[in-house]
Amino acid sequence: MKLIIFDRDGTINEDREDFVKSPDEWVPLPGALEAVARLNHAGWHAVLATNQSGLGRGLFDMAMLNAMHARMNQMLAKQGGRIDAVFFCPHTPEDACDCRKPSPGLMQLIGERYGVDLKEVPLVGDSLRDLQAGMAAGCPTHLVRTGKSAMLTDKQLAEMLRLVPGTQVHADLPAFAESMIQRERQLRGITGETDSGFGRLI
Repeated sequence: MKLIIFDRDGTINEDREDFVKSPDEWVPLPGALEAVARLNHAGWHAVLATNQSGLGRGLFDMAMLNAMHARMNQMLAKQGGRIDAVFFCPHTPEDACDCRKPSPGLMQLIGERYGVDLKEVPLVGDSLRDLQAGMAAGCPTHLVRTGKSAMLTDKQLAEMLRLVPGTQVHADLPAFAESMIQRERQLRGITGETDSGFGRLI
């Protein structure tokens, strides 16, 4: 099974300092939904691993969180894509849980649920804690320069990569998708488009 774990806020949709609290505030980043759909069409399943401390802080409830993800999947469906499942941590930092990134609990749960070796499951995020959680779980780590990492200086980026060695850096989710699909083509010995539309832009 080909599986990719995505962070949510700042990776797929716009992040907000005051938290994304409603479906109206869930706004996809340019090209992000198309990128997920493109990966789906090339055979990857997609799941989210997201810190949602707004629940623990009382900023929104489960019904509102479900409504956000319903909007996300409705928008994805229009692009021919889908997120298979959402794994989230509802706790605040003070709760000292093992599921809030940078702890690896969410990734470990995903590995158990899907029966996959996390060494084969890329983790894509926009922040150091995403990468640290992926590294702790054994996932290959990928940073997108959107959300929290968009304004990093070269020095800050270098320090992040020092803390999580082996991380691959991409401009955004479309660039990540292109990288994954080109790598798959190379592994398959494929050049260019195929009649099956492997990795085709939609």
